Amino acid sequence: MKKLVLVAACALIDVDGRILLAQRPEGRAMAGLWEFPGGKVEAGEGPEQALIRELHEELGIVVKEPCLAPLTFASHAYADFHLLMPLYVCRRWDGAVTPREHAALRWVRPNKLRDYPMPEADIPLIPHLTGLLL
Repeated sequence: MKKLVLVAACALIDVDGRILLAQRPEGRAMAGLWEFPGGKVEAGEGPEQALIRELHEELGIVVKEPCLAPLTFASHAYADFHLLMPLYVCRRWDGAVTPREHAALRWVRPNKLRDYPMPEADIPLIPHLTGLLL
């Protein structure tokens, strides 16, 4: 039986309706692929608390829980674990987005999301975002 891994992800949306993608750094699993920022939900955390923590650690921004709106989720079986990933949308945060842990960041128009290679679990989330924003 595969281990279940709970990861929370966030589609940060700027005033121009673009979505932030973050490139996984070298030396990490799936290095070079583009993803929605976020991370593992630790023991005792809810997905919203995990996102608030991860977005601060990874991007240097402060997000308040009422600004996180659940949109959809991904359920994907990788070779050695099963990923369950709720995706939240956030349009308001404090601070400037800065790549603290990623190789690069890009603000991407919804209709261009498929131009970026992503982990398999992230790809089914794209139609939900394009449906919301286009």
